[in-house]
Amino acid sequence: MINDIVLQLVDHYGYLFFFLAFCLGPFGVPVPNEITILTGGILSNNGALNPWIVYIVILAGLFTAITIAYFAGRIFGEKFKLKFRNNRHFQKAEKIFEQHGDIAMFLGHFIPVVRYILPVFVGLNGISYKKFALISYSSAFVWTATFFAFGKFLGHYILNLLDLIDPKLAVVALIIAVGAFITTKWFKSKLSDLTA
Repeated sequence: MINDIVLQLVDHYGYLFFFLAFCLGPFGVPVPNEITILTGGILSNNGALNPWIVYIVILAGLFTAITIAYFAGRIFGEKFKLKFRNNRHFQKAEKIFEQHGDIAMFLGHFIPVVRYILPVFVGLNGISYKKFALISYSSAFVWTATFFAFGKFLGHYILNLLDLIDPKLAVVALIIAVGAFITTKWFKSKLSDLTA
């Protein structure tokens, strides 16, 4: 069903849909980014859209969103810090970010919702734009390229699988599985760092 929504939006807005879906992602666009990228890959494989344009527009939208989020953190960072300085979750997140900031910055793009919140936290902590751009843009490139390639080269298999399974359940299962896998790997590496 979500795939049908994406197809209708692409039909109406064309390539602009992909840019807006990623640029406005932090503001609650109701279509998961993973589905949008997979659909872009599938449509480009079928010849309906130019694969280079689709991918560049997706990447530009994501770069725009995370850059705005980063600068929001830089500009309003002190206000956020004052407001949340006694919050234990904020303190814990700050400690993890200080210990493993670069890894957290890179892996954050692979986790839904986190990809838009993490740049705010990075900016809030005063990380230089150069470092943010190097790590976050590289991570965004790897994440988008991976999902786009899955859609482009394995899209017909994904569509066949979705025909057999309820699409909403499949999307939720995929997002949970990827998030659980990445989170498990991340926590295992942190645990081994602490015990070493």
